[in-house]
Amino acid sequence: MRDFVRVATACPKGRVADPEYNLEQMLILARKAEEENVSLLVYPELCLTSYTAMDMIYQRSLLEAGEKALISFCEQTKEMDVLFVIGYGLLLEGKLFNTGVVTYHGDILGIVPKQFIPNHAEFYERRYFQEGKEEVCFIPNILKGEGYRKEIPFGASLHFVREEDQRFRLAVEICEDLWVPVPPSSKHALAGATLLANCSASDELVGKRGSRRRLLEHYSGNLHASYLYSSAGPSESTQDMVFSAHCLISENGRILKENQPFEEGIFWADVNLALLEGERMRQSTYFVKEEPSYTQYFSMKDKQYTLHRFVSPCPFLPKAVEKEGDRAREILSIQSRGLKKRMEHVGCKKLILGLSGGLDSTLALFVCLETFALLGYDKENILCITMPSFGTSKKTHDSAEKLAKALGISLREISIEKAVLQHFFDIGHDGEKKDIVYENAQARERTQILMDLANKEGALLVGTGDLSELALGFATYNGDHMSMYGVNGDIPKTAIPMLLREFARKSGNQELETVVEEIIATPVSPELLPPDATGEISQRTEDVVGPYLLQDFFLYQHLRYGFSARNIYDLACFAFSKENLANKENERTIPEFSPAEILKNLKTFYKRFFGNQFKRSCLPDGPKVGRVALSPRGDLRMASDACAEAWISELAELEA
Repeated sequence: MRDFVRVATACPKGRVADPEYNLEQMLILARKAEEENVSLLVYPELCLTSYTAMDMIYQRSLLEAGEKALISFCEQTKEMDVLFVIGYGLLLEGKLFNTGVVTYHGDILGIVPKQFIPNHAEFYERRYFQEGKEEVCFIPNILKGEGYRKEIPFGASLHFVREEDQRFRLAVEICEDLWVPVPPSSKHALAGATLLANCSASDELVGKRGSRRRLLEHYSGNLHASYLYSSAGPSESTQDMVFSAHCLISENGRILKENQPFEEGIFWADVNLALLEGERMRQSTYFVKEEPSYTQYFSMKDKQYTLHRFVSPCPFLPKAVEKEGDRAREILSIQSRGLKKRMEHVGCKKLILGLSGGLDSTLALFVCLETFALLGYDKENILCITMPSFGTSKKTHDSAEKLAKALGISLREISIEKAVLQHFFDIGHDGEKKDIVYENAQARERTQILMDLANKEGALLVGTGDLSELALGFATYNGDHMSMYGVNGDIPKTAIPMLLREFARKSGNQELETVVEEIIATPVSPELLPPDATGEISQRTEDVVGPYLLQDFFLYQHLRYGFSARNIYDLACFAFSKENLANKENERTIPEFSPAEILKNLKTFYKRFFGNQFKRSCLPDGPKVGRVALSPRGDLRMASDACAEAWISELAELEA
């Protein structure tokens, strides 16, 4: 898939001071990497000779056997389209260096020496190895003969870059290099490296596995990079230590792949290079200012494969369902504290909102209740108004009444039918034509009533519109689009059921929990067109804008990472595929969508997103809650007359 690269870490079986056997085991994993379309494979530290050869590393016989094994590895991987990083003890001008050798198609592209040599606790590498330098020099090539270059680059600041996609930029460090206060990988990342490889030999201690995991999460997140860590395993000598075999692949603060304790073998994952690029572009304090002293380019063909990772179809929700409660409480806390501050600032002790019996207004009401609990105010000062009109169904009307009853708050009903009919008469509309005037007049009448009542009562009008509606422009300009403080403006539609359920659960009110489930089960609708012959909702929002599952997925990828239209299409096709939804990491029941459905709705997303920026350019104040936000004063600076043609044209190529 475009924008992804399949990478792997390996811990081969081995024997101490037996390069020939170790070579055989490494080649087994190399062949497996080729079979799985891996582009980059990282081996452990000193894997050819073994890390625990100790003083035997001084022996010429072992050094020569190690060199012979490296040459043989190169010869036997000439036809493999895999970039390898091999832990290797290099004898250079009478001194030993602990290095990572980078090979491709049987050629040595460069050698990276370890910079920080530990000599404490159980490690005493200074007995053997010299510190490597950042500066790159050229040394005689280990590989001799026709077709090989005479000299190869040697130095810690080497980068290895794929010509066809320069987002694939590899840098290498060795074991202890990661554990120092300022690791070389920090400089590598600032010089543009996206893939950071570590050939390691880390012994296992109580709690150390968790420390390594946290370290990789931190550095990959802080550097917006992917970190590949391969440690030697229990095949090393157990004379005084047991080595961990810890293999990890992290991406932007998240562990993509981790083996079991002491598990040997090969472990791969697919890294999203577009994600790393997008994160770096957006962070203004991420200064790419360092320069590698030498960049080695290589050419690699594109590879076709099905993604080997779970792509959440619900990116606004926590991956684990069990964490939804914590996430919901955190969100409600942010919303309520935003509203609390605004009430305190204006000296207001009353709130007013329109209660329709739908998802958004129910959430807004819960936020009001949370805010009043923080302030110690009586909930009788939350003024809920239901305003039935031509499109109001019995189901939502009843839900509003049940909700108010379950919460013990008053609900005032003001029918707007007469006022809207009078308005139609005044502007010369016959009231029969079910056009945009027919719909928007109702929404604006409701807002007028709420605004005027807020003035009359000295109350603050709380807005109910959510992130998904604002992104798609599914709101009436200066109607439900406007309020005095919008608490839901950063809440996507797909997250609202989670919030409602947690509030109801926390209340311990069974009646409220029942009503909430009824509201969640009700089709999303603005109810601006009359119900059908059976009295049921006839106007369904998702029939117009498409499934919110898809639209929220598109919105997240578009704004969070700036992915291209093609990338979002590819991701969505995989995320909503049968294979991905069957992944054990998926804990939700999510429908499949075909590529045709995804393409159709993605076009709708771009047209509506670009076509409705004018509504977002004058949003009321409201709290930012997540990483995706639309406030014109905060996250999204966008011209109201920006065009969507570049994105639509990219999708049109898929139909050609």
